[in-house]
Formats: sequence, structure tokens, C-alpha cells
Amino acid sequence: MTPKHIALKNFLSYRDASLDFSGLHVVCVAGPNGAGKSSLLEAIAWALWGQSRVAADDDIIHQGEMEAQVTFQFHQGEHTYRVMRSRHRSQGTSLEFQVHTEEGWRVLTQRGVRATQLLICRHLRLDYDTFINSAYLRQGGADDFMLKRPGDRKQILADLLKLHQYDHLAEGAKEQARQAKAEATLRQTQLDELTAALADYEPTLQRQAQLQQELHDIDQAQERDRQQQQQLRTLEQSHSACEQQLQMQRQQQQHLMALLHQTETSLAALTREQHQQDQRLAQAAEIETGLAELAALEAEDAQLNQHFQRYQALEAQRQSLEAEWQAQSAQDRTRLSQTQLQLAALQAQIADLDSALLQSEAVDAARQQFLTAKARLKHLDALQLQAEPLQQRRRQLEAGLQQAQTRLQTRLEELTAAAQQLQQDQGNPPQLVATAQEVSNTLTYLEQRRAYQEQVREKGLERRSFMEVLQSNQRACETQIAQIGQKLGMLAQPEAVCPLCDRALKTHHRKLVEGRHRQQQQELQEEIWVIREQLATSEREIQVLRQEYRAVEAELEAYAPVLQKQGQLTAQMASQATVHERLQALEAEQQRLEQSLTENQYALDLRTELHQINDTLAQLAYDDRDHALVRGQVDRLRWAEIKHHELAQARRRRQQLDRRQQQLEAERATLEADLALLHNGPQKQALAAAQTALEQLNYRIDHHQQIRQSLQTAQSWRQRHRELEAARQQQPQRQAQIESLQAQEQQQRRELEQLSTAIAVLEAQHQDSAYDAEALEQLEEAIAARQHQRDTLLAQLGALGQARQHLDDLHQGLAQKQQELATVRQRQRVYQELALAFGHNGIQALMIENLLPQLEAETNNLLGRLSAHQLHVQFVTQRATKRGQGIIDTLDILIADARGTRPYETYSGGEAFRVNFALRLALARLLAQRSGLALQLLIIDEGFGTQDQQGCDRLIAAINAIAADFACILTVTHIPHFRAAFQTRIDVTKTPQGSRLSLSA
Repeated sequence: MTPKHIALKNFLSYRDASLDFSGLHVVCVAGPNGAGKSSLLEAIAWALWGQSRVAADDDIIHQGEMEAQVTFQFHQGEHTYRVMRSRHRSQGTSLEFQVHTEEGWRVLTQRGVRATQLLICRHLRLDYDTFINSAYLRQGGADDFMLKRPGDRKQILADLLKLHQYDHLAEGAKEQARQAKAEATLRQTQLDELTAALADYEPTLQRQAQLQQELHDIDQAQERDRQQQQQLRTLEQSHSACEQQLQMQRQQQQHLMALLHQTETSLAALTREQHQQDQRLAQAAEIETGLAELAALEAEDAQLNQHFQRYQALEAQRQSLEAEWQAQSAQDRTRLSQTQLQLAALQAQIADLDSALLQSEAVDAARQQFLTAKARLKHLDALQLQAEPLQQRRRQLEAGLQQAQTRLQTRLEELTAAAQQLQQDQGNPPQLVATAQEVSNTLTYLEQRRAYQEQVREKGLERRSFMEVLQSNQRACETQIAQIGQKLGMLAQPEAVCPLCDRALKTHHRKLVEGRHRQQQQELQEEIWVIREQLATSEREIQVLRQEYRAVEAELEAYAPVLQKQGQLTAQMASQATVHERLQALEAEQQRLEQSLTENQYALDLRTELHQINDTLAQLAYDDRDHALVRGQVDRLRWAEIKHHELAQARRRRQQLDRRQQQLEAERATLEADLALLHNGPQKQALAAAQTALEQLNYRIDHHQQIRQSLQTAQSWRQRHRELEAARQQQPQRQAQIESLQAQEQQQRRELEQLSTAIAVLEAQHQDSAYDAEALEQLEEAIAARQHQRDTLLAQLGALGQARQHLDDLHQGLAQKQQELATVRQRQRVYQELALAFGHNGIQALMIENLLPQLEAETNNLLGRLSAHQLHVQFVTQRATKRGQGIIDTLDILIADARGTRPYETYSGGEAFRVNFALRLALARLLAQRSGLALQLLIIDEGFGTQDQQGCDRLIAAINAIAADFACILTVTHIPHFRAAFQTRIDVTKTPQGSRLSLSA
């Protein structure tokens, strides 16, 4: 994939930007931190795969916008493609995929985003994970592989190599093996059940006949009990009918008793009521007199109510007139008071303004000085606008000259130190070669000893396995001996039978069987003695092998130091070849730098521009001190301008206050006249007339209240008169009710006596029809239990019949099930072997082992370019345990330099970055090769701040060295001198309108 063009709209820090990649090969993407360099690269990944570093999908949209869109064109194979991906906050993601043809862009978009994404991946032959681990060296991820524990690095390689698909295959094979095992277990259980069921055929027939006989006996006993039950049922029905009649008679008796009680209660109540009415009729004369007094009080109360209504109307009129007069009077007094207060305040303001206007002459003189100084300041401001850019540029040029001088001096010191270090690093080459040969011979011997140690370990494991087989055979023999002992004990009994056929044994047969068993027991005992002898011999061999293994292990403890020393010697020998050439180049560059510093022959363009700026500033004759004095004078006299405007406003205000004073004095005279007229006007006269009318009415509220209390007290006479009239009307009717209740009471007493007699007769009949209810209940329980037993027998007979039919069917399918069981077990073994082959110790381990030599060679090739062959990397896949008792699988990375092999943490930041960069780049190239795709694009988004000038030069040289392998290389940095090393640059700047892109060459 080679990029052609990209357009961004509202993506992360970009509002609207585009970039054409045509003709770009090795490009530096430069800009300050936070400008949007990495966002440009993230846009490529997001457009192609819809994935980026953000946590939520909507986070890629520029803040304050609703939709983000990226359009990316790239060349793949012989075609040019275009991907347009957009994200809306409320509508989700849309994706379009097109290919360029002679007729224009042809749409390849599928139905749905997922289907279109799969089509893009098929054309790219590259997914997102492979991209960010191969073509895209993302920022902050250089040391991920190195900082992991050795045990986790294999898993990282497995993830990068997409070996998880083998995990899926292994898991699928295990699942199929488990299913086959479960099926085999089920089929074996079915076969066992079938065999056991076929052995129960004859007992099933015997049990069926026995159950039929039991069923016949139960039916006969059930018939006898049912006849006896019928007889008891007849007695029960007769007894129940007599009991129901007796219960009905008793309920009727209780009902009559309740009616009699109710009649007696009603008769007593009517008698008491009749007595009360007689007393009320005796008070008739007193009630008539009280009723006449009540009528007289009501007439007087009606007349007083009319006077009260007239009194209320007059009082309301008086209060309304009085309130209106009071309100008008208060309003006029309030307005007069406010007018007087306003007039006093106005006179005070006039006095203040008159005192301020006395300063007008002094203010005018100061204002004239202010205008003169202001004109002078304007002239100096114009000169400052011309001189300030020149002064700022002069300071920049002077700082640039100082930086150039400092940079040359620093470079001169670095060259001196590097030359001294190279002279010290030069050693004795023949002695170095001899030492390397000696170390190589020692390493070869130790590798042979390691192979011998592995043979010893395998031999020990073989003997251990042989001992386990012997121990298993010994336990089997001991078990058989115990079984034979039990059989001999059974044969020792007087009535012993044959252990095999369960038949009675005669004397000579018993002796024959005992002799055979004792002979077998003796043979097994001899076999146990042989096994014990073999176990003792094997144990001695294992002890010898263990001692030999420990001795070899002690020799192999020197393997790691020797291997480390070999790495150191290899790095030293590789560096000796270029030390002399590097020393000559350093001396030549040192002489050139000393000459430039002595003759000031550096930064000539800056010196020329500085001289021109000094001449221009002398012509302007601008003095910032005079400018500051004039600015101070303007600030000091600014009060005169402000005071001048305040005096003008004071004169206008004085005229307004004079007019307002005249208006307030006129309002005050008018209000005083209105108050005098109000005290003698028509409202006062109407109020006096209303008061006179109230006095003439002569209405007293206390007399009216006394009449009302007396009227309320006499109201009871009317109620008592109504009760008297009601008693006179109800007396004949109540007398008739009393006589009717007396007759009803006598009738109910006669009926109650008749019911008592009938109840006594029924109780005698009930006692005569008694029966044994407990015997009937016991008989019914026996019949129910026997019926349940009968149902159980029928169910058992049905089950036996079905079992017999089922046994006949199973006998026919026995051979077929045995064949199916063998097939399932064969399938189980096949899937178990596949699970082992697809597992971590199978194909996956083999692929990683094949990749590591390629990765090591590629990493050392790149690392040699970056470090002048000073650093070397070696991958170790096996190492001894801490206790020295075995070998474990691992993935250790040994890093060696001129001083030897050291831990990764002890290297400087620059050295560690070179190692990480070389490893990442090598891993990227191998991953691209494994994907079957020629890697045309390389993006390096790593921090180069840890590198010194020499390290940066080597990184740039390494990038240029591999440039021929790629169609486009994008390098991201914010370091100025690293940016200057590239001819083609993409500058990224951040503005209020979003990040901007500019291409410079």
C-alpha cells in the first residue's frame, strides 16, 4: 500500500486539511508537541480500518462539531483505491470504497459497513493489528517487547503471528475429543446395561408369574370386603337420615325461642313508650303558655332586625366618607413633603456645581499641555512600530550567532572526547582473536555437554517409566495372590463348591483345585521377587544417572558467562574494523571546526543581516527612554482631559437644575392651597350628616342581643308542642300493637312446647339406629390399601412385559453398538492428537522457533547500522533453572556491547532506543513478509529525544539505508536538528481554526 492523497474534515485536531503524497519518498512530519502529527497518521488507520487510539468512537470528532470525515487514496498492486469514512454523533459510521478505472471512480461499497470493511481488508491483505505492528511504529510502543517478562514474550510473538487461530483449532479439537469421549462413555454404559439386561431374562419370567398369582389372591379378598362394606353403608344411611331430622327440629326450636324473645322485648318497649306518652299529655296547659311567649319574642326580634339593617347601612356610609377624606388629606400632605425634600436636595446640588465650576481656568491650561504631549507620543509610537521588529530581529540574530558558536564548541568537545575514547578502545587485535577462538572452543565443548546432559535426563526418565511399569505389575501380582488366598480359604470349608461353576466338589477334585491354586500362588510370588530385584537395579541406575546429571550441570553453570563473553568479543571485533577510519574523520572535522571558530567563519548570513539592521536603527534615531518619558507625561496629564469633560457636563447640569427648581416651587404652592380647601369642602359636610342620622335611629345592639338570647331559650316550647300533638295522634295505634304482641307471645309458647315433644321422640329413634363407624372406616382403608397394592402389581406386570420386549430388541442391536463404540473411540484418539499438534507445544512452538533466527539476524543487521556495530542482540530460548535441576523454556534477550553483556535496564536511553527501534523495525519487516505483502509504507512515530547528535545521525543514516525497501517512509519528530536532516518535510502547526499542513522541500 502506497498513500496518494488524504483529506481530513473535523478529525481530532484538524478542521479542514488535505495532503498530496505524490512524489514523496522519505518525509519528515515535524511540528511542536500537540500540533497534530500523530493525528494525521491516526487518520490513515481510521479511514482504512475504523480503529484509532481514542477510547470512544465519537472522540475522533473535533470538539464542537457533529461529523468527522476522512478521504484516503492509496495505490495497491496495479490499482488506485479511495476510502471515504465518516462518523456522525447521532447517526453512527458510514463507509464507501471505490476503485479508479478509465471511466472514473467505480463503487465497490457492499451492503453494510462490516461487509465493506472485510472487502477493504481482502484488497489490502493486511488487518489493523498487523499494520500497527509492522508498517506503523506507534508512539510510546517501542519498548513494549523488551519490558515484558521473558515468559510473556512468546505470547506476544504468538499474538503478532496470529497463532490464536491454532488455539481455536486446538480448542475445537479438544471439544470434539471431549464429545467423542462422552459419546464413548455413553455407548459403553449402554453396552453394559444391555449385557446386564439380557442376563435378567429368566428372572423376569418367574417374577411375572409370581405377580399374577398375587393379583388373583388380592381380587378374592377385595370381593369379600366389598360385601361387608355394603351392609355397613345401609346402616350408615339410616342413622344419617334420623340425625338430619333431629337437627332440623332443634334448629326450628332455636328459631321459635329467638322469636319469643324478640316478641317479649318489643312488648316491653311499647309498654315503656306508652307510659312516657301519658306523662306528656298531662303537661298540655304548660306547653300552650310557653308557645304564646315564643310568638311575642319572635315579633319583637323581627322589628329589631329591620332597625339593625338600617344601622349597618348608615355606619358603612359614614366609614366610607371618613376613609375617603383621610386618604385625600394624607395624599396631599405626602406630596407636599416630597416636593419640599426634592427642593432642598436640588439646592444642595446647585451649590456643589457652583464650587466645581470655579476650577475651569486651571483645567483648561492643563488640557492644552496634555494635547501637546499626546501629539509627541503619537510620533514616537510610529517610530517604535518601525524599530521594534528590527530590534527583535537583532536579538534573534545575536542569539543565533551565540547558539552557532556554542554548537560548534560543543561539537568540537564531542569530537575530542570521541577521538580519545576511540584511541582508548583500540586494543591488541591478535590477542582479541585468540581469546575469541578460545571462547568459541569452550562454548562448543559446553554445548556438547548440554547434549550429553539431555541424553542423561532422557535415560533417567526412561528408567523412571520402567520402574512405574514394574510397580504396577507388582501391585497386580499382589492382588492376584490375595484373591487366590481367598479362594483357598473357601476351599478349606467342609461344604466348599467350585469357585468357577458353583458345583459341589469331591475330595480328589478339591485337592486338584487346591494344588492348581497353590502353584499359581507360588508362580506369582516368584514373579514378585524378580520385579523387586529389577526395581532395586533400576533405582541404583537412577542414582548413578542423577549423580552424572548433577556433575554435568555443575560444568554447564559456566555456559551463560561464556556465551556473554562471546557476545562481548563479537561486538569488539566488529567495532575494531571501523575505529581507525572513524578516528581520521573525527580529526579532520576537529581541525575544520577550530579554524571556523578562530576566524569567525560561521553563520555568515546572520552576521550580514545583523550589520544591516544596526545601520537602519541608527537612521531611525529612536530612543525608548524618550518614549517612556513622553508616555509618562501623557499619563500624568490625562486627568485634565477627564476634568474638562466633567466641567462641560456640570454647566449643562446647572441649567437643568434651575429649570427643575422653578417647577418644584410652583408644585409646592398648589399643594398648600389644596389642603386648605379640603378641610372645609363638601366631603367634610357629608360626613357630619351621616353621623347625625345614626344618632336619630336610636338602635342599641346590647338590647337586640338580650332579645335573641331569650328567643333561643324559648325555642324548646315549639318542640315540646310538636311532641304533644304526636302523642295525641299515636295513642290508639300503640294500644292496638300492645294487644297484638300479647296474643303473638301466647301462640309462640304453645308451638315451642310441641317442638320439645317431637325432639324427644327423634332422640329415642336416633339411639336405636346406632352402628360401628370405626369398623366401616377400617374396612374402607383396607380396601383402598389393597387396591393400591393391586395397581402396583399391574404396573409391575406392565413394566415386566415392556422389559421383556425391550430385551428382545436390544439383543438384535448388540453387534451394531459394539462397532459404533470402536468408531467413536478411534475418532477420540484422532482429535486428541490434533489438539496436541495445534497446541502451544506443537505447531505454534515450531513457528516461533523458526521465526527467532530470522528476527535475530534482521535485528542485528539494523542494529549494526544504528550503533556502528557496537551493539549485538541474541535470543535464548532455553536456560537452566535457578536450582540447576533442569532446563526450562523461555525467551531471554541478551544485549552485548564493547564492555560485554549487560541487562537491558543498565543501557542509556539512547542505546535502549536503538535496540528497541531495531527490534521493532525487524519485527515489522518479518510480519509484512509473513502476510505475503511487500511492505511499501513505513510510519515511524517514535520519540527521538533520547538521542544525541551522533545517535540522530545514525538513525537518519539507517532510515536512508532502508529507504530503497519502501515506497514511502513517514518519520514524526519535534526536534529541530532532526527535522533539518530531511529534504522533504510536512510541517504541522496548530491554529485557532485547527491544525494545518504545509509541504516544504
